[in-house]
Amino acid sequence: MKKIVFACVHNAGRSQIAAAWARHLTGGRVEVVSAGTGPGPHLNVQVVEAMREVGIDLSGIKPQLLTPDLAQGADLLVTMGCGESCPFIAGAKRLDWPITDTRGQPIEMVRRIRDEIQARVEDLLRGEGVVDPSSQ
Repeated sequence: MKKIVFACVHNAGRSQIAAAWARHLTGGRVEVVSAGTGPGPHLNVQVVEAMREVGIDLSGIKPQLLTPDLAQGADLLVTMGCGESCPFIAGAKRLDWPITDTRGQPIEMVRRIRDEIQARVEDLLRGEGVVDPSSQ
């Protein structure tokens, strides 16, 4: 696996969390993209805080639109809540994760969402042979 695209609607929460975990866990061995079908103006402040608590800084990250150029060459597309608006990427395996949106959630719920996404990303990377299970 060379490139993973994480996509949600606003690109302000779930897909950013997933991409951050993937970057952190792979140490740059995999290209990771986070984008949205209708990106918001900024990341959810609760998401930035929840990720800061685990040592990952998202404060300088801006939501971005998922474009064909951005998705080009993806091996895997992981969607979270964008339904019909999520794109098809030729040649990419597609997974859909039914994860609660972080939008409007209190920090306690955002922490639970963060932890669920971490577990899913770890399982995904192990299953794809990207990370060694014994190193986790």
